[in-house]
Amino acid sequence: MKAPELLLPAGSLDKMRAAYDFGADAVYAGQPRYSLRARNNEFRLEQLAQGIAEAHARGRKFFVTSNLIAHNDKLRTYLRDLEPVVALGPDALIMADAGLVMLVREKWPQVPIHLSVQANTTNWAAVKFWQSVGVTRIILSRELSLAEVEQIRNECPDMELEVFVHGALCIAYSGRCLLSGYFNRRDPNQGTCTNACRWNYKTHAADEDPNTGEALASGGGLQGFSFADEQQRAEQDGASGRQITRHPAADKVWLIEEEGRPGQLMPVMEDEHGTYIMNSKDLRAVELVEKLARIGVDSLKIEGRTKSLYYVARTAQVYRRAIDDAVAGRPFNPRLITELEGLANRGYTSGFLERRPAQDYQNYETGHSVAQRSQFVGEVKAVQDGWAEVETKNRFAVGDWIEIIHPRGNRTVRLEVMKNADGAPIQVAAGNPLRVWIPVDGPADQALIARLIEAPATP
Repeated sequence: MKAPELLLPAGSLDKMRAAYDFGADAVYAGQPRYSLRARNNEFRLEQLAQGIAEAHARGRKFFVTSNLIAHNDKLRTYLRDLEPVVALGPDALIMADAGLVMLVREKWPQVPIHLSVQANTTNWAAVKFWQSVGVTRIILSRELSLAEVEQIRNECPDMELEVFVHGALCIAYSGRCLLSGYFNRRDPNQGTCTNACRWNYKTHAADEDPNTGEALASGGGLQGFSFADEQQRAEQDGASGRQITRHPAADKVWLIEEEGRPGQLMPVMEDEHGTYIMNSKDLRAVELVEKLARIGVDSLKIEGRTKSLYYVARTAQVYRRAIDDAVAGRPFNPRLITELEGLANRGYTSGFLERRPAQDYQNYETGHSVAQRSQFVGEVKAVQDGWAEVETKNRFAVGDWIEIIHPRGNRTVRLEVMKNADGAPIQVAAGNPLRVWIPVDGPADQALIARLIEAPATP
């Protein structure tokens, strides 16, 4: 069995390095102006150059996301802005727009193109079409089941296929809507849409967690906002020749709640390319890695360019082990599911890959974050004389069981002592941002620290 490539997001150079350290074969990063859903994106041209150089020095791959669906105005600048990026030698461009694909193929026929999931490829004929115009890899639609992925593989044996296996599940972007299919198993793209977009939804204000990148309910809503008034103002400005200004609320992340599913909050965000509705649960398909590898999927993709360093490291480590186990013929280790529970999550789902998840895994399909195993509490910034300097992210204390997460292996220890920045003994690291020192035995450079919610059964 061939090992599929493990592809991780890189929202920054530090996250890129963590992805490689913990097992990724490749990363993807976006051009802010031409990449969808690229909030908090560090990668400008200088950072792309550094990232590509570091990736190739490691023998790894670096893909550049350029997957907008372009309007005419973007065509004026696209090739000009892309030229210095192509000159850096990325391993592939991730694209969605047919017109832009044509322009890139004409100007740079040697550059590999991976077709973005935003192109929503759902059948083998579409795969063959894109192959005929020079696309080298298809990132398959999120609405496909395992059986449909396998059929595409059988019909297109010489095309690279990629499948999302973890992260936020985008269920609506502009006209590419999966709401009805996800809610009611009635496919909006095959004539049986239940018009879920027209149902009654409540709107909740949200804040973005600086440590995890997750959208968290902050209470309140659109107080004092009148859509009719704002629409009238915009129309008046347009009619009078004044510039139509974007409402400040449009730059925030919001949560919507369908009245028949109380408590299941779906993040909504907007950028210059369109509006995105994310599922209330996170995609998790670690238990399906063996099936995907057996089908012959070439790449397993993890979502999350806006997620934390801890998220990147933990998902890379867990999915790397799942791939290695699958290729070696070892049975699936349920502990991998448990380790993913330590990440901030909104409950997990296998999305459309399995129409009915196996009974053994259904207890993980909750509608809220269940950090039952561990919580991310800090990053190791320096190691000296058997002590590690930790930049704290969340509270932990002497007496806690902590997990030291490192590319050379994880280990669980009980924290017996701790010092502050001045070397004085302390009992509690109260939270972010503090620098504390903890004793370490073994590799700890650039390690991540998690606090176990419950003591291990056997120390």
